[in-house]
Amino acid sequence: MESIVAWNDNNNQNPWGENGQTPPELDEVIKDFKKKFEGFIGGKKTSNSEKQSNFSAGGLKYLFIIALLVWLISGIYIIDPAERGVVLRFGAFQEETGQGPHWHLPFPIEEVTRVNVEQIRSAEIGYRNATVDNRFGGNVSSESLMLTKDENMIDAKFAVQYKINVVQDYLFNVANPDMTLRQVLESAIRQVVGKNTMDYILTEGRSDIADKIKEKSQELLNMYATGLEITTVNMQDAQPPEQVQAAFSDAVKAREDKQRLINEAQTYANDILPKSRGKAARMLEEAKAYKSQVISKSEGEASRFNQILAEYIKAPEVTKERLYRETMESVLATTSKVVVDSKANSMMYLPLDKLISSKQQNTQIVFKESQQQNNESGKSSSVFRSREVR
Repeated sequence: MESIVAWNDNNNQNPWGENGQTPPELDEVIKDFKKKFEGFIGGKKTSNSEKQSNFSAGGLKYLFIIALLVWLISGIYIIDPAERGVVLRFGAFQEETGQGPHWHLPFPIEEVTRVNVEQIRSAEIGYRNATVDNRFGGNVSSESLMLTKDENMIDAKFAVQYKINVVQDYLFNVANPDMTLRQVLESAIRQVVGKNTMDYILTEGRSDIADKIKEKSQELLNMYATGLEITTVNMQDAQPPEQVQAAFSDAVKAREDKQRLINEAQTYANDILPKSRGKAARMLEEAKAYKSQVISKSEGEASRFNQILAEYIKAPEVTKERLYRETMESVLATTSKVVVDSKANSMMYLPLDKLISSKQQNTQIVFKESQQQNNESGKSSSVFRSREVR
């Protein structure tokens, strides 16, 4: 068995031989690492106090570099599609940026203001909707009451929608663009309402009034360069003040009655006028027909007269006798009297008065003249005809 040799035996020689080395201690390893690190930073070997100061300076340098990087990174910003970014350098306008990522010199050199240009904003004139700040809302008489052209008071309320059109003008030209918009709207509303009558505003002029207010307000906003654009103006309500509501209701009722009567009259006119025009057209046609009939009859009588005249020239006595007999026949046909020839030998008697009273029409009675006493002469008597008239 080998004997165990002590560390300090053999003239203080270690058991690993003459050339052996002892393992390093942990503290020595740490100190050696610090020396190398400090030498790398400081560039030269220094004393303990100098080593401590150099180590602090190196740490501050790295902290400064990290802080600088963080500061530069803080200048990155992203603009949404509905927004516009306005870059200010020491409070002065620098540029306007659109959608996407951008970078600017970080605070306090530059700062970015984001403005939503697609947001539709609203303003109420003459009333307020219930909100968190104004829970109850209600009517605002100082804004809604105004004077019309015919010197009547009217209570009108308007709802206005608008958006930001020019970002730079909105931020820098006017101190409070939204308040300026309200004042411009109130001025335009009173101006337009003051140029129209009360009846026009309450009835058919509602849409026209809203269009004129929008046009006038936009002109003033453009003149002030507020950067705002009015999209819609709606007349929410328009009525007389509460104190005269009863009288106004009576007036409205009378106006409705008037309109009803006008409509009824128009309906009657639409019914009677076509009939009257048809009747007038029929009378004109009848007159034309009568004219044509009279002219034709007159021409026929003239032609008949010319024919009789030609016959009269040829045989005057015969023509005279024929005309006399035809005339007497037409005259006596309208009377109940019966005329017979006194030279007749015999006559057939008929009860003409009873026949007339029995309402028989177109009964013809024929009387024949009796033959003259001298039958040898071969002459026959004339026959008279009489017609009964109903």
